Amino acid sequence: MDFDFSPIAENWRFFAAGLGVTLALSAVSAVTSIFAGLVIALLRLYGPRWLRPLLVFYIDSMRAIPVLVVLIWIYFAFPILAGITFPPFWAALVALTLHIAAYAAEVMRAGIESIRPGQTRAALALGMSRVQLLRRVLLPQATIRMLPAFGSILTIAIKDTAIATVIAVPELMHRAETVAGQSYRPVEVFTAVMLAYFLILFPVTRGVDRLYQRLAHLGRS
Repeated sequence: MDFDFSPIAENWRFFAAGLGVTLALSAVSAVTSIFAGLVIALLRLYGPRWLRPLLVFYIDSMRAIPVLVVLIWIYFAFPILAGITFPPFWAALVALTLHIAAYAAEVMRAGIESIRPGQTRAALALGMSRVQLLRRVLLPQATIRMLPAFGSILTIAIKDTAIATVIAVPELMHRAETVAGQSYRPVEVFTAVMLAYFLILFPVTRGVDRLYQRLAHLGRS
């Protein structure tokens, strides 16, 4: 079999634009997922009791439903039920946030609960409020402990952007499908896309691991 990578070279600007959409969607969804996960985790730990079963149901539901199903429901079903239509990019962002936030919430809850209870009692005995306790004692240590899991969340956010192609978000995978269909060179095109994802994700995972190794001592109590 002869390999011809000329379609990639000829359409590199087209691919670069798709890569930009992929990076933007993954970065924004990672930030919104971590923020939403933090809010959910804090509400589950310190919120009213009646709210906790609802949050547990949300977390378990999102972890049980494939992200592709969530995406399709948000884009096709939600407008019928609510009368609100999301553009493809925003539908993908909402779906990714809803899905990944469930995992982020469990990571953060576990990280906060991993801090020894004696530190909480000592902080409260010193007169700290709950907000000060979280900001000065619990979250700084928990954040260090959660770094490896945060790396996994960021990796998932980047990889899951590929499913946005089903609703025509012009990200990297969607543009690869377009070029592969026009050039009849799917092997070369999708190999290049696979390499692109690897070159993005490998430094991210290695970087997070190295950062954790340098800061791990700050999370010990």
